[in-house]
Amino acid sequence: MLEVRCSGSPHEIGETHGRLAASQIRGSIAFYTKLFQKTCSLSWPEVLREAEQYVEPLETLTPRFIEEIRGIASGAGVDFLDILALNVRTEINFGLFTGDAAAKVQVADTPSDGCTALSWLTDEDTQGGEQKSWLCQNWDWMRDQAENLIVCYISQPGTGIPDIAMVTEAGIIGKIGLNSSGVGCTLNAIRCRGVDRSKLPIHFALRTVLESNSRDEAVKKIKAVGAAGSGHILVADPSGSVGLECTSKWIKELPMSSGGQICHTNHLLLPHDDVEEPPWLPDSPARLARIRELVASTEKPTLNAIAEMFKDTEGYPSSINRKEMGSTLTQTLFNIIMDLGNKSARVTFGRPTEYREMTVLSF
Repeated sequence: MLEVRCSGSPHEIGETHGRLAASQIRGSIAFYTKLFQKTCSLSWPEVLREAEQYVEPLETLTPRFIEEIRGIASGAGVDFLDILALNVRTEINFGLFTGDAAAKVQVADTPSDGCTALSWLTDEDTQGGEQKSWLCQNWDWMRDQAENLIVCYISQPGTGIPDIAMVTEAGIIGKIGLNSSGVGCTLNAIRCRGVDRSKLPIHFALRTVLESNSRDEAVKKIKAVGAAGSGHILVADPSGSVGLECTSKWIKELPMSSGGQICHTNHLLLPHDDVEEPPWLPDSPARLARIRELVASTEKPTLNAIAEMFKDTEGYPSSINRKEMGSTLTQTLFNIIMDLGNKSARVTFGRPTEYREMTVLSF
């Protein structure tokens, strides 16, 4: 797995990312060119025109992120809007089924990413006198994009911003991982109608979490601005977790259960009568029920015990441990298990039962 280490100003960070991952970035552009044509009936020039509508609000909301994206484009030798389009790909893929193109696309034709996530704050007795804050996910997406995943380390000396370690799609500035303050995040795709381009795209929100010094700080930042599209961001630090169910209309907080857990898949769990969430992914409720069942039957949530949960194949191929087969359009491309108190994570690339590579992220 390609590791990209970036340090300096936003533009310098972007240039390093773009230069070292240029091949994978071009691969991401090629992948999403095909995907958007299929799922949104949008050609790449049409995608770029959609991405362009985010430039002005994001230059006001997150100028550093826009400068980093300009650096990525420069380093990779591609256009700025190509990289911005990658970074608003959730809003394009999951929110843009409101216009003329929507009539050509069936909801069921849209594959989902970010399938099954779990956070677990244990009590001291459960962990032999040590409290643990676990944050974990199987990230599921189409196999063709596996070759364009990278591990990205970001350092911004002198800014007070924590160092970041994340697994991301090449060219995307915020994804799944943790920082040197022990703050981490995961992502579940949610499909709701509508986008609001004046707010934070989901991947910008993920980067905002990773630049925060605590869970509370991250939540306040994101709720102050709002989300451009829909998704579930699970935010955690050594003191516990909170789920942020995001739509273009609102962000609502999902608290930990009495046992200290949050489980999530690919549908909204909180009341949402004012948001249209069309039927999608019939396996999402089944996976949610299954991960809750596995949590309930796990006496001691160690690293290995949690890893076994994410190997589960009940409901195969549309299981927690997912396989791209038949009508199941995506597969588990990596599993991440973060121990936020120790500021470390174990990542396996590939399906958990047949991973090809393992790495450790740590501070």
